[in-house]
Amino acid sequence: MSARRALRRRIPARKATYRDVLDAPPHMVAEIVKGALHTQPRPASRHALAGSSLGMAIGTPFQWGRGGPGGWWIVDEPELHFGEDILVPDLAGWRRERMPDYPDTPYFILAPDWVCEILSPSTRTFDLEEKRPIYAREGVSRLWFVDPAARTLEAFALHEGAWTPVGSARNAEPVAFPPFEAVTFPLDALWP
Repeated sequence: MSARRALRRRIPARKATYRDVLDAPPHMVAEIVKGALHTQPRPASRHALAGSSLGMAIGTPFQWGRGGPGGWWIVDEPELHFGEDILVPDLAGWRRERMPDYPDTPYFILAPDWVCEILSPSTRTFDLEEKRPIYAREGVSRLWFVDPAARTLEAFALHEGAWTPVGSARNAEPVAFPPFEAVTFPLDALWP
């Protein structure tokens, strides 16, 4: 084989491992999808505020049962291990009937019942095109996308392996979408 032909052969890249996630700089979120390591900086201020505000809006009534039914674990940026894929959604929730005891582990292997991704210019394509199909494959039954720049929320349900829209809100419209329809809050509570 000629040197020129040898140069054209693709040498497969090494598959990323959990060690790569652990070795990522602390100011970066590290995820693995299809064997490739993806890193991005920790969320910017508006992204972080939207996630924190949403966590409070649903955490109080659904995790703690204050003003709502309780029965959930709501977690910021949990590390999810789905086979070789490692994802870190902005928020996730597990029904306590499926996960009665909160684990003392560095990551979760049980798929959440609900995931929310806060979209930003740097993560939008990754969240929508790479992570969304993995959530469907793993059986996450509800998925929300919050876009602080557009001031929108889109809610989806998993139906026969595909995401079906179940509602959307923009600006100050009320949010009461499954699985958290028992409590309503205005979408503009998520922005400054």
